[in-house]
Amino acid sequence: MINALSHASIYVEDQDAALEFYTKKLEFEVRMDAKMAGFRWLTVGPKDQKDVEIVLMSITGGPLRDEETIAQMKALLAKGALGAGVFRTADCKATYETLKARGVEFTSEPKEQPYGVEAVFKDNSGNWFSLTQPRSA
Repeated sequence: MINALSHASIYVEDQDAALEFYTKKLEFEVRMDAKMAGFRWLTVGPKDQKDVEIVLMSITGGPLRDEETIAQMKALLAKGALGAGVFRTADCKATYETLKARGVEFTSEPKEQPYGVEAVFKDNSGNWFSLTQPRSA
């Protein structure tokens, strides 16, 4: 049976801009960047978590998308309706300050929640992510 998650995908407006955001601002590493059958397979991931990759998928990639669908997907992406996730950190407040100084757009500052401390940010395509520091047991 299934024993692990290896890849998760998010749509991005521009793969090069997304690559810069994830590698420069979040300090993720590039795992794969390859041209394949008319599209670009681009993955990144946290340096300390080698077994999980985030696929940065282009909205315009793929033969099944017409211009109307691409426009609809871009509108949804800009609203933050296509992608989301949760990243864990040992110190939410310190990570928040570091990322904010690098220009990451936060929609909420670190707040105490029942499960720990959480701040919420957006990538440069509109995907939103929770940055969480789990509550100590």
